[in-house]
Parts: sequence; structure tokens; C-alpha cells
Amino acid sequence: MSILSEFKDFAMRGNVMDLAVGVIIGGAFGKIVDSLVGDIIMPVISVITGGGLDFHNSFVVLGSIPDGIPRTLDALKKAGVPLFAYGSFVTVLLNFIILAFVIFQLVKIMNKFRLSADQAPAAPPPTPEDIVLLREIRDSLKK
Repeated sequence: MSILSEFKDFAMRGNVMDLAVGVIIGGAFGKIVDSLVGDIIMPVISVITGGGLDFHNSFVVLGSIPDGIPRTLDALKKAGVPLFAYGSFVTVLLNFIILAFVIFQLVKIMNKFRLSADQAPAAPPPTPEDIVLLREIRDSLKK
């Protein structure tokens, strides 16, 4: 068996195709959720908290600042001043927590819909033949 035919067999298996579709849909879904967080949820949270939820420019200076350099993150980084720039990490962490919560809620809702669709009333199992015969005997004895 040639390598090309082995690769074709591998690629055409159901699991690999399902995984490929999942990755593609997951990437698109990630963009939707990023937009939901960035464009809808974060602005609402920013309004609720008074607008100061962006921590990107939060930092602590660990060394001395040379004269004439403004006290901004970009200027201090360009000057080579040692900084503990925690702001970007805090913002990314908050975005991750919100994103994880939104995905959790969406999965929870989807599972609820799937379970309700799967719980269609099942037909009762057929009565075993020996029980049917015993009932017939009982009914004939009653007569």
C-alpha cells in the first residue's frame, strides 16, 4: 500500500473529517464570541463600572525614569525602563473569563435543546410472551 493511498484512507475517515469541520466551525464561532465580548458585553460592563475597565496601560515602574521621558507605557518601554506591565495581562484574563462564561452558557442552552429533542416519549416495551400467556390463562380461569 502506497503512502498516498494510506494518507487518503486516513483523511477520509469519519473522525478526521469531523475534526476538520469542528476546527473550521470553532474558528468561526470564536470570532463570533470575540465580537460578542468585545463589541457588546465589554462596553456594557465598561458603562456599568464607569468606563475604566481597560487596564492596558497599567504598570509599575521597577527602575528609575530618566529625565524628559513621559510616564507612559510606550515611552518607558522604548527607553528601556524596567516595568511590571500587568495591565495587558489583566485585560486578557478578564476577556478570557467573560469568553469562557459566554461559551459555557451557550453550551448549556444547546444541551438543553438537544436533551429536550432526544427525550421524545418512547414506546413502552412489548410485554413478554410468558406474561401474555399467564394473563390469558388468568382470564380463561375467571370465565
